[in-house]
Amino acid sequence: MSADRLRMVMVGLALGMIGASVGLGATSAATLSDKKPNSGVAAAHDMPVQGIDVSYFQGNIDWKKVSRAGIRFAYIKATEGTDRFDLEFRDNWAGAKKAGVVRGAYHMMYWCSYASEQASWFLQHLPKDADTLPPVLDVEWNGYSKTCPHEISRTSALAKIKVMLDAIEAQTGRRPIIYTDPKFHRDVLAGEFTDYQFWVRSVAAKPRAKYPGRDWSFWQFTTTGRVPGVAGAVDRNTYNGTVADWKRVEKRLQANGGATGAVPASAE
Repeated sequence: MSADRLRMVMVGLALGMIGASVGLGATSAATLSDKKPNSGVAAAHDMPVQGIDVSYFQGNIDWKKVSRAGIRFAYIKATEGTDRFDLEFRDNWAGAKKAGVVRGAYHMMYWCSYASEQASWFLQHLPKDADTLPPVLDVEWNGYSKTCPHEISRTSALAKIKVMLDAIEAQTGRRPIIYTDPKFHRDVLAGEFTDYQFWVRSVAAKPRAKYPGRDWSFWQFTTTGRVPGVAGAVDRNTYNGTVADWKRVEKRLQANGGATGAVPASAE
C-alpha cells in the first residue's frame, strides 16, 4: 500500500481503542531484549509499535510493567470452541486497560464444533467496550488437540470460517481480523477473504516470504519473546504502521468517543 493510500485509510477508518498512548522511546526499546540479529524476523523488533498476545498460559501479568516496557497493544484470548473460556481473560482485560495498553479479544476456532455455536460462545463473553481493537478469529490446525486433532476439508473450513465472521460482524458491527499461520493459510486461506484484515504468524521470515501477496495488519514474529511484567515466554507482535499512524487513530477515537473500523494493511 502506498504511503498516501495508507494515510487515507488511517483518516477514513478507525479502530476501537483507548485514547491513552504508551511511549516507545529508546529506553523502552532497550527493555525488549530478545532481539535476534542476522534474521529476517529481526526487522520486527525495530518496528515502532509493539504488542503481545496472551492467555492463561502467561499466568498473572503485571500490566504496568508491560506498558512501561513499550508494549502498546495486546490481544487477549477469550474463548475456544463452544465451552472454553480463558480463566485469565477478565483480569487481563481489566489490567491492560488500566495500564493504558490497547487491547482486543480473540476466539480460537475448534474444527469439531458448529461454527454458529462457537460464534454464540465468543459473543457471549466478548465485552461491549467501544475502546478496543476489532475482534479476532484465530484459525489454524489444532494438531495438539486431544479431542479434535484432525484436519477437515478446505471447503468445510472455509464455510465454518465464513459463518463465524458473519456472525461476529452482525452482532458487533465490526469486521473481525483473521489470525493464521503459514500452513493453514497455504492449505485453506490463500486467495480467500481478501476484504478482511489479517494478523499473520511468521517466526522464521518476513510475512511477504510466507504469505505472498497477502496484506497484513499485525505480525506475530516470535512465540518465545520476553517482556517485563510477564514471567515466562510470550508471543510478541508488531503493528504494520508508524507511531504517527497509531497516534492519529487514537486521537480520532478520543475525539469521537470510540468507533468501529480497520487497521491499515500492507503487502510488505
